[in-house]
Amino acid sequence: MNKTHLHRLATALAFTTMLGIGSLPSAKAASFPALNNPSSAETHPGKIVWAELFTSDSAAATKFYTGVFSWTAATVEQHGETYTVFSNGGRPVAGLRQRTNTTSGHPSRWIHYVSVANIDSALSTVAKAGGEVRAPARKFPSMGSLAIATDNEGSPFGILQSTSGDVADNEPTNGSWNWCHLFVKNPKNAADFYRQVFNYDVTPDSRTGSGSELLFSSGGVNRGGVSVLPNREDAKPGWLGVIRVANLDETLAQVPTLGGEVMVAPHDAAFGSRFAVIADPTGGTVGLVQYIDNANPANRP
Repeated sequence: MNKTHLHRLATALAFTTMLGIGSLPSAKAASFPALNNPSSAETHPGKIVWAELFTSDSAAATKFYTGVFSWTAATVEQHGETYTVFSNGGRPVAGLRQRTNTTSGHPSRWIHYVSVANIDSALSTVAKAGGEVRAPARKFPSMGSLAIATDNEGSPFGILQSTSGDVADNEPTNGSWNWCHLFVKNPKNAADFYRQVFNYDVTPDSRTGSGSELLFSSGGVNRGGVSVLPNREDAKPGWLGVIRVANLDETLAQVPTLGGEVMVAPHDAAFGSRFAVIADPTGGTVGLVQYIDNANPANRP
């Protein structure tokens, strides 16, 4: 992804910093899923292992994501809330919560959760590094302990200490999260925040040739990136999650039929991949990537 493409992405994001967490319409309860079943002894601190959509319209969002990505949806009840779990090929990949305030006009948004070995230690570091804990750690059977915080520019992110181990560092399958990218006013300051909280190694992104575009890595694996926002009043800091798809054009063709919108048109990106950004009918924004040529890490020289 070059700098122009990243600026187009950032401009397409119209994030808000406040989250409303409420309950979904009543539904039959099912068991809350584990990240791994059977449990795994693998741990990958710093890996983004879960995502949640906070949405103004759970029905529309569920129809959209099950239609576009062929995810399956199941509802569970925890702590008096009804919660939708999305699975890809039988593996849980994301959750959905209904926002309490659905009349504010603010778009829905995705929150991405980073794995930690000790959630209490991570949360204590958030405040020291200039962030804020917005939702303290809560334990969910099978899943583990989850919390939400904001970084030193106000962008929300999640923290998760899994009770069933972390998902293996395998190549993401189609329909799974492939990457997460952060857009901020000051990439170096943001990188220092995440380095403190998650012990990331921070290095320049050699693909762009810009010292302001950085990579986060842990365990020798790149976990995400950070770039500067364009100088626009409507550009707000935030994370963008990217989902791998088998055929970008076929996926994009489904978006408007399900009430969504293509925010950034498909274009060439790093290693010969193709990339686009879409918004669901409620305003949640995700990126899409199709591996072409040597975009697949397993095939690179």
